Amino acid sequence: MVESGGELSRSVSMDKIVELCKRRGFIFQSSEIYGGIGSSYDYGPLGVELKRNIKEAWWRDMISRRDDIVGLDSAIIMSPAVWEASGHLKHFTDPLVDCKSCKQRFRADEIEGDKCPECGGELTEVRQFNTMFKTFVGPVEDEASVAYLRPETAQGIFVNFANVLQATRKKLPFGIGQIGKRFRNEITPGNFTFRTREFEQMEMEYFVIPGTDEEWFEYWVNERLNWYIRYGVKPENLRLRPHPKEKLSHYSKATTDIEYNYPFGWGELEGIANRTDYDLTVHSEASGRQLTYFDEETQTHIVPYVIEPAAGADRAALVFLLDAYEEEVFEKGGKKDKRTVLRFHKAIAPIKVAVLPLLRNRPDIVEKAKSIADELRMVMTTMYDDTGSIGRLYRRQDEIGTLWCVTVDVQTVEEDNQVTIRDRDTMEQIRVPIEDVKAILMERLQY
Repeated sequence: MVESGGELSRSVSMDKIVELCKRRGFIFQSSEIYGGIGSSYDYGPLGVELKRNIKEAWWRDMISRRDDIVGLDSAIIMSPAVWEASGHLKHFTDPLVDCKSCKQRFRADEIEGDKCPECGGELTEVRQFNTMFKTFVGPVEDEASVAYLRPETAQGIFVNFANVLQATRKKLPFGIGQIGKRFRNEITPGNFTFRTREFEQMEMEYFVIPGTDEEWFEYWVNERLNWYIRYGVKPENLRLRPHPKEKLSHYSKATTDIEYNYPFGWGELEGIANRTDYDLTVHSEASGRQLTYFDEETQTHIVPYVIEPAAGADRAALVFLLDAYEEEVFEKGGKKDKRTVLRFHKAIAPIKVAVLPLLRNRPDIVEKAKSIADELRMVMTTMYDDTGSIGRLYRRQDEIGTLWCVTVDVQTVEEDNQVTIRDRDTMEQIRVPIEDVKAILMERLQY
């Protein structure tokens, strides 16, 4: 089948992405058979691969390939004293208003005017709503057993600062990173996985000598912006938005958001904050434990400043899906045809290669195709599919972002022991010996 590239359309609505995600197995509504639960989602077979690849890329670039950053995996349920000292019990709030008519609730900072955006009714006075999830530890539910699901992963890093410093003997500047679940009882979650109550965070705290913090802040803003571009997000869909001083969090000296141009408008993708020495200082004061770094040059104990790049794996997955989505009209056999393709970066693509038998009613072709798939599966994520015509199979693989398709046909088993490799982006096809397939794809997979 001869295909040639054509015209591209990159406009995508959130409805299209939601429909594709469910149909192709990226993301499902959680508890759907019971009517679902607000703003909770499950990752299907392709979605879990996509998110795993994103997390692995983050870990590889932020920790494994750097000598100055180490990893951590702290607990979700920590001592309530952590959240009291950090200021979360007091400051981790959103402004809440209720409509007196339709009874809906809204974040006061996300609506305009003093009327309900749904029915035009009168709104209540603004009150602060703490967005932490409360739970109880042990069999008795009383004040002594109150605990919280962590609202951020950062505090687990701060309270382990002395442990990590003693174990690794790192010198400033150095960082501690981790990936893990965090929970926020959002008033108005929505826009698919953009804002949810449970999500996975990729966060790193970079400890620096006071006075060098502004330089390192700029470094990490640029480093994190370029990370998304490196993995395929189009630069024109990204921008930096520094927070005005009056909008800064209680711990922040400076914060800049990396924003993405979502179908609903510009919104946060990742935040980079200069947290100064706030967190180490308050935990040192509250715990009575010294959380300082001994500077051998000055022979003094100092409290490092902290630069924090904080990203969400779920929001990143949504951005990579949106940005990879394209609809392409092209020529096939002298006629116009159309395909939907997800142009994922090689590192992000859930499936690297699909092996397709041209005729599923030919046992020799099927056997050969399955044998090739088994061998490739040892070195990359591989899908075997024989559930349609070759044209339909190509379209299906394009729509889930598979990098290459390997087709086994009659000529393979009867004549030359060669297969066809088709490229997702160019749709170009080459004929290669079976024994060379793995080496060719492994070379192409390098990035």
